[in-house]
Amino acid sequence: MKILISNVRAVLLDEADTVLSGAFVAVEDGKIASVGTQRPAGPFDREIDGKDNVLMPGFVNAHTHVPMTAMRGYGDGNNLQDWLEKFIFPTEDRWDDRAVACCADLGLAEMIASGVTCIADMYMRTHVVAQRVAESGISANLSCGGVLFSDAFDPETDHDCVALRELTRDWHGYNGGQILVDASIHGEYTSRAEMWEWVTAYAKEHGLGMHVHISETRAEHEACKARHGGLTPIQTLNQYGVWDVRAIAAHCVWTTPEDWAIMAEKGVSAIHNPMSNLKLGSGIAPVSAMAKAGVNVALGTDGVSSNNCTDLFGDLKLAAILQNGANCDPLALLPAQALRMATENGGKALGRKTGRIQAGYDADLILVDFQALNLTPCHDVISNLVYAAHGSNVVMNMARGKVIYQNGEFFTIDIDRVKREVRDYALPLLFQN
Repeated sequence: MKILISNVRAVLLDEADTVLSGAFVAVEDGKIASVGTQRPAGPFDREIDGKDNVLMPGFVNAHTHVPMTAMRGYGDGNNLQDWLEKFIFPTEDRWDDRAVACCADLGLAEMIASGVTCIADMYMRTHVVAQRVAESGISANLSCGGVLFSDAFDPETDHDCVALRELTRDWHGYNGGQILVDASIHGEYTSRAEMWEWVTAYAKEHGLGMHVHISETRAEHEACKARHGGLTPIQTLNQYGVWDVRAIAAHCVWTTPEDWAIMAEKGVSAIHNPMSNLKLGSGIAPVSAMAKAGVNVALGTDGVSSNNCTDLFGDLKLAAILQNGANCDPLALLPAQALRMATENGGKALGRKTGRIQAGYDADLILVDFQALNLTPCHDVISNLVYAAHGSNVVMNMARGKVIYQNGEFFTIDIDRVKREVRDYALPLLFQN
């Protein structure tokens, strides 16, 4: 299908931070075909009048746990360990496929309505998440989050190794790359060297990326150093070749300059989760310093259970002002740099050509209502997007050239059915007395 989006202020996210007024953006076969101020020749199957609103690349939420939408606000007010052991883990033991499906749909709908077009998700029952992502229309890099606590390890029977093999077989490359499978190690502290070696070898053999939690808390970081002769999680996993594939490292709150040098050399992207890290008292990731060291920094919400929503506009604003405040420098993270973290940098992290409005890029585009009160007046479009916009300002979401949400209506998710399923089935199952 050929679609023409007209009468928009297009935030190209090119090197010059161009905002192109009166822009025409043509879309064909899921890709951006042209961008300019002159109407392109030829007929179009559909035309969308942007009404002088702002068209920007869709958000890449580069670290999520989508089904955890069910746990929004559950166990709040506890430290991390109590929160996990007394609230989250017991609840997760009750999951079944039906509950994961409707809670994943709820999470995907929330992200779609607030402008997300691509995610990197790590969670259990990943085959169910894959089915829901496929229906939703957004793109996703999916991973299982491998753990290993016992001394015995047999990759032929280990649950997470079996799940990775099956997920790769069934979903990697699905629908022209809508779904990609990443290998995953949940974290250094939840697994062992035998798994790191097997998962890394599997990723290399099958051309997969890698998704790992890294140095989220000081306790995790220091315990790793105590176990491994002073080596940090980044340094420890580097010894086993984990970073020899395209990789994303979630959190990175306590990483060091020595870690950043490895990450820059190996091309490991840091995924910043500012809302989750602050809520759980984990700390503030030094993302400005990491970026200056050559590390690609992208943005994620983490799970709803530790953020409470997936409105990436909120994390975007927090990411920007947090670095300025922590460094006592209003120029530590400029608005355009923050916006790239949520778009183009996320695309690079996930190995996708998304995050710019440029011919040849995936047609992952969102329209933001700049007539809204919170965006009026507008002296600087990019500044307004970073510091003033909310997810509720998104009036259209186009993923891979298909409009999946517009003016409050979902076209790929039956939101009324999803709400009923969550209320009548998932919540009674998960939160039994």
